[in-house]
Order: sequence, then C-alpha cells, then structure tokens
Amino acid sequence: MTILPPTFLVADLPEQAQLEAFLDEHRSAIRGTLDGLDEEQARRVLVPSGTTLLGLLKHAAFVEAVWFDEAITHRPRAEIGIPWTAPESYLLGPDETVASTVLLHEQVCERSRRIAATASLDDVMTGSRHGDFPLRWIYLHMIRELAEHCGHADILREQILAAG
Repeated sequence: MTILPPTFLVADLPEQAQLEAFLDEHRSAIRGTLDGLDEEQARRVLVPSGTTLLGLLKHAAFVEAVWFDEAITHRPRAEIGIPWTAPESYLLGPDETVASTVLLHEQVCERSRRIAATASLDDVMTGSRHGDFPLRWIYLHMIRELAEHCGHADILREQILAAG
C-alpha cells in the first residue's frame, strides 16, 4: 500500500487551504531536520557560509515573520522582534537551543496562520519593503523559500550523521 503525503489529502479543499498544507509540510520538514540531534550537532558548521541547521531554522522563523507579519500587518521589524537583514537571521546567541528555536519557529508559524486567515489570496499586502504582493504570491514564495532551505538542511543533516 502506498502512503501519500498529507498534501495529497487536500486536493479538493479551497486553494488557500492547499497552499497552507504545502507550506505546513515544509515547515514541519525543516524542524524535523533537527530531530535526534544534540546542541553541538545542530550548531555544527560544515560549509564556508557558516550555515548551521539551527541557524536555518532560526532563519525560517525570520522569513515567516517578514512575509506573514511585516508584509501583512505593517508592523516594523523592531516591534516584531526580528533582525533588520536576512544574514543576521542566521546568527545564534549562546542561549538559543534546539528546543527554544523549535518553539520559536512553531509560534511564529502559528501566528502566520492566524494572520493569513484574515485575508484572501487576491488581497494585496503592502507592508513589504520589496513591494506589494498578493497573499497568493507570499504563500508561493514561502513554499519556494522553505523548499530550498529544506534541501540545504537535508545535506547538512546527512553530513552530520555521516560524521557521527
């Protein structure tokens, strides 16, 4: 018996529910790359850019806040509590742990769901510093962004597990 991914189960739902399901699949996948890893492994630097699995998850929380909070609600980044630039969003403080970063990502994603539920896909969001975008575009951008980072995370996790 073939087990289908959860996104196959939403094919008959409205488009926004479908987009939310695909996005949730990627949200879960990027968190899942930290499953079973210790703090050192999650922070291990294996590539010249300095990207770590924990940093990727922190960045994923950042992009959620940028696109589903700042772009929709118009709240400034300082009020949201996120860095001014994307490169800063990968940086980890000594008090940031796997558990605290997973919790942060879960909380930001839940806030994103609540905010997005207040709009329709064709509503144009005017709070982004990059321009005005319909909510549909924000979903598609976020799915692409997380798919890319899930790929990065899969490779980093593979390297960590291979090293032991």
